[in-house]
Amino acid sequence: MRRLFRAVYGESVLHLLVLLASFALCGYALTRLLAGDRWGVVEWVVGAALIHDVVLVPVYAGTDWLLHKASRGGRPGSPARIAVVNHVRVPAFLSLLLLLVYWPLISQDAGPTYRNATLLSPGVFLGRWLLITAVLFAASALLLVFRGWRAARGEHK
Repeated sequence: MRRLFRAVYGESVLHLLVLLASFALCGYALTRLLAGDRWGVVEWVVGAALIHDVVLVPVYAGTDWLLHKASRGGRPGSPARIAVVNHVRVPAFLSLLLLLVYWPLISQDAGPTYRNATLLSPGVFLGRWLLITAVLFAASALLLVFRGWRAARGEHK
């Protein structure tokens, strides 16, 4: 019976049960989310999708193209050039992800709910985000220099 189930479904019964439980949990969360302000949630999801697809994807692509053009790590497509681009991409991605997640606090637009819940001021988040961003880029630059140094000495992974 197990072999037949795996042959038909492709995974074990446990996989199916976990998948169904996760769908149930997501459905419950969705009903709780939509219980308050349905129209606000729809506006947010549609707006986020449109802003991402119409504005941010072209910005990502254009920035990546410019980064490839500006990098001087050898001929296009060379491992050195790709390494330079990736050592800019990763800290930029992490920094922008933090900006997205903590935008209300970084922009100091968290409102009274945050202050009342935590008794803290959101005024420190902009400086902290900038510091984290600087540390991410500095660490990435140091790693790139270290990897270049190892490659020049002939050491491999």
